[in-house]
Amino acid sequence: MKTILIKQACLVNEGRQQYADVLVKDGRIEQISTAAINQKADIELNGEGLHLFPGVIDDQVHFREPGLTQKGEIYTEAKAALAGGITSYMEMPNTIPNALTQELLEEKYQIASHRSLANYSFYMGTSNNNFEELMKTDPNKVCGIKIFMGASTGDMLVDDPMVLDKIFSQCNQLIATHCEHEPTIRRNTEVYKQKFGDDIPASFHPVIRSEEACYLSSSFAIDLAKRNNTRLHILHISTAKELHLFRNDIPLKEKRITAEACIHHLWFCDEDYKTKGMLLKWNPAVKTAADRDAILKAVLDNRIDVIATDHAPHTLEEKANAYGKAPSGGPLVQQSMQAMLELYHQGKISLERIAEKMSHAVADCFQIEKRGYLREGYWADMVLVNLNKSNTVTRESLLYKCGWSPFEGTTFTSAIEHTIVSGHLAYSNGHFNEDKKGERLSFNRN
Repeated sequence: MKTILIKQACLVNEGRQQYADVLVKDGRIEQISTAAINQKADIELNGEGLHLFPGVIDDQVHFREPGLTQKGEIYTEAKAALAGGITSYMEMPNTIPNALTQELLEEKYQIASHRSLANYSFYMGTSNNNFEELMKTDPNKVCGIKIFMGASTGDMLVDDPMVLDKIFSQCNQLIATHCEHEPTIRRNTEVYKQKFGDDIPASFHPVIRSEEACYLSSSFAIDLAKRNNTRLHILHISTAKELHLFRNDIPLKEKRITAEACIHHLWFCDEDYKTKGMLLKWNPAVKTAADRDAILKAVLDNRIDVIATDHAPHTLEEKANAYGKAPSGGPLVQQSMQAMLELYHQGKISLERIAEKMSHAVADCFQIEKRGYLREGYWADMVLVNLNKSNTVTRESLLYKCGWSPFEGTTFTSAIEHTIVSGHLAYSNGHFNEDKKGERLSFNRN
């Protein structure tokens, strides 16, 4: 592999900023020095005026392959992720077929090994009847078990209390949950279908997939986890009411129950349905400005541990349908780091906290082996950012296969200039080097 030398960048890492040179060799960070590193390298990057972050680790994406490749592919979405500063991702099992067996899960890993430009891991899926397959999952090779405790594709809604109790009591690795109470959602849906038919306005989505639906499911999952001492990670928190369920009085590494916030819940609110309509339809729903602000506060005070995207592309044709047929989800990976850096420019979060919540804490939460930090001996997953290079999101600038973004028309103050993946300069000023694919993530859970 080519050696890389980054000169005089401002490193944002482990709660501080410092100017340093960084030498990368054989995929790893060989040396970090506040004094000049004078060794020759195959590639030298001038870091003056730039900030060097550990690569973003996104713990929740839907890249749609196999079976839904009209929406996105591992190749296209991982490429967009690189342009957004994401060097590693963890992808969800609700592809077609659902990843409910070890064989189907391994097929996704094989696709990624040939097509993903970013590092990768894939969740094992859960149904009401695949317990034996779940228990074969190797916790050091797979990021976690995913349970949809709310509607999902195919056979992936797990709503049998006995099955849930069995999984929570016997599973020996991290369980990640989508928490929404399905009976509540169904009741709310019927109320608004009687009023509007299939053409329910998008603005009622957070009323249908309500605060109550989220809270009932999250609190139930946490009760299960506490009773069984399960390692539980609750995805995409969307309400202020849920926040008291999580602790901030102990270090992350001691927590058995952790939580995630997503970019759309930190950026948008229910007022945005007026202009974006079904493009803003996500599950759980984007809710009020008060919810959005409370979630950011919880990120800052460590009740919420990590920030992710829940990147979930659909075609514009699908999104143009009436409420009952328009799918939930949207593409976010290419703009996720820029969105957080914009919150920094607005004085709402520090650069150090962004590095913590998008890289360090994700690595700690999932016990990822030697990633998520700028440390000698660690894999060289790094992003060089220009904090003063404004750019506007246009349809032409997007790399998603679905070809649209909820951020279209937004002008960001910062730009991603270089992304290094496992020691390979994969993205540089709009150009990709596809000579090397990403690595499979490994986990230290012994």
